[in-house]
Amino acid sequence: MTQVLSKPLRLHELRAAPARAAAMSRELASLASRVGRHLQRRGWRLSTAESCTGGWIAKTVTDIAGSSQWFEAAYVTYSNAAKQTMLGVRARTLQRSGAVSEAVVREMAKGALAASGAHVAVAVSGIAGPGGGTREKPVGLVWFCWAWRRGRSVVLRAQRRRFRGDRAAVRGRSVANALRGVLSPPHL
Repeated sequence: MTQVLSKPLRLHELRAAPARAAAMSRELASLASRVGRHLQRRGWRLSTAESCTGGWIAKTVTDIAGSSQWFEAAYVTYSNAAKQTMLGVRARTLQRSGAVSEAVVREMAKGALAASGAHVAVAVSGIAGPGGGTREKPVGLVWFCWAWRRGRSVVLRAQRRRFRGDRAAVRGRSVANALRGVLSPPHL
């Protein structure tokens, strides 16, 4: 099957793509290193619950040598069924709010903590495009939730972002935002 692009790429766009990808790769590696140092200083371990990023957060952190000291587990839950079976997201939440919603990422983050035993979790669900967007949930919309253990309770922080660019740009920016959020824990 031949894929038809919505608009033809210009030569300068093709030439700029590798440079943008390399810059994104360097930024993500730097962020992942900072996350590792941050977690190690606190004796914390991280788990991820990913949908639109497809495991890219986990790949980014495990590219860092020594990440086994601070990275616990990754859950790539692209389908609604996987969100339910692997992370305990309720069918009712998915039906009411949709997979790309605050309610779902909150349940994903809590589920990742419970399933992994980690101290910190980040959950991501969004619409990376190029299709799949609606007026209410446009392409580039991504929901995040970070979860931290505090004794027997869990502290959650959710965030809605909208990223511009192609699929790779939306996903890369989502990975960067997810890592930045790990670096900004609430007062525990």
